[in-house]
Amino acid sequence: MHEYGYSNNILYNPIFISAFFSWIFTQFVKTMIVIISRPVQMPLRYYIGMLLWKTGGMPSSHSALVTALATAIGFKEGFNSTIFLAVLAYGLLVIRDSVGVRRSAGIMARTLNKLGTDLHEKLNTDYKSVKEVNGHTVSEVLIGIVIGFFIAVAFSIL
Repeated sequence: MHEYGYSNNILYNPIFISAFFSWIFTQFVKTMIVIISRPVQMPLRYYIGMLLWKTGGMPSSHSALVTALATAIGFKEGFNSTIFLAVLAYGLLVIRDSVGVRRSAGIMARTLNKLGTDLHEKLNTDYKSVKEVNGHTVSEVLIGIVIGFFIAVAFSIL
């Protein structure tokens, strides 16, 4: 046992459990939203990939994970601790990046791919599309933050 009463096994650590469960839960919700809202059935591997790796969409798993991590650390180490403040700063950078830089890069990539496709069709030019990175809207991030916070509270005090 750790000095705080937590097991040394990471699978029993409420900080790890909070972060992991918030990520997997939001990815599951995101996948279910796509399954329900998309009329075209996709292959199973598409949904498995979405469950494990898809970025963007409702809710933000990035925001949920870093919020759960910071909240659980706050409960364990104290909300005035250095480690909590460091993780909070890290979390704010991740959230800002997902709603700002990654979203902007994704919009620019989609525009560039459309332009490249149009030029290819009209002028028969070679064009290899660029990867379109999915960022988040503010509402997707806010829902992720709320989910991460409540999951961390549940695993930290229960």
